[in-house]
Amino acid sequence: MEQRVVEELSPYRTFSRAEWASLRKDTPMTLTVGEVARLRSLNDRLDMAEVEDIYLPLSRLLSMYVAATQNLFRAQQGFLGTEDVKMPYVIGVGGSPAVGKSTTARVLEALLARWPNTPKVELVTTDGFLYPTAVLEREGLMERKGFPESYDLPALLHFLSEVKAGHRPARAPVYSHIVYDVIPNHWVEISHPDILIVEGLNVLQAARPPKDGNGIPFVSDFFDFSVYIDADEDMLRCWYVDRFLTLRETAFRDPMSYFHRYSQLSDEAAVETATSIWTRINLLNLKENILPTRQRADLILKKAANHSVEQVSLRRL
Repeated sequence: MEQRVVEELSPYRTFSRAEWASLRKDTPMTLTVGEVARLRSLNDRLDMAEVEDIYLPLSRLLSMYVAATQNLFRAQQGFLGTEDVKMPYVIGVGGSPAVGKSTTARVLEALLARWPNTPKVELVTTDGFLYPTAVLEREGLMERKGFPESYDLPALLHFLSEVKAGHRPARAPVYSHIVYDVIPNHWVEISHPDILIVEGLNVLQAARPPKDGNGIPFVSDFFDFSVYIDADEDMLRCWYVDRFLTLRETAFRDPMSYFHRYSQLSDEAAVETATSIWTRINLLNLKENILPTRQRADLILKKAANHSVEQVSLRRL
């Protein structure tokens, strides 16, 4: 009885994988097997079935949402008698470390760019807006990297404001996961996209309302649609440790890697180190900052132990 009441009061409509997959209807598959493989992140699971069952229905839904937003924009233009530049449709993708945010963002980028009207789709990660390592070290924030206070929020908000206004090309800093730092004087230019995807750990976070009512906007204020990738804590820890072990054999072996010192760890020591980092930093960030934002998303993709999405929750309109 209590569960039924909770479901009735929930702002979400929840679908099983099979129910959600049926909503694909006649949406065509526009990606090849090779392209799907290249979109997959390290240790993540992505195959044609996942794209067909999960991402093609989502692509169909987003096509409707984007069209409706464009119609509303034109209606407002007519009401105001203005000729404003068309604003891009902004999609936020958030969730825990190791949950597969990057894979989801890249798949959406690839699918949306292949709609019949071939819109211009851009993807930006918030990693580039982290403060440089030198700043984080000076401020004692290296153990808080990825937490809200480790980002240059004014710069990120300024970037999103420029993109949303459509006045001129906007530049986002470039981040290197090899050197674990923002690359000085390197930028990616975002110029009048039809759709912008913004991926990051804390993109759905909201600020505490100010007492004077004059608060600074937060990142999700610029989103037209948002996706949260969800999974149980035990799964996330396992995925993080597995990814660490894989990186130990690959990227960490690069002498330029910030984590090169971990490349010679034994299996036992590597598992212990990865688990410590997860518990000390990532799990804390998840509990304090990331998980509390889940209910702010328009769509929640719940993953199973094998990384496949088993349940989809869509916010009711």
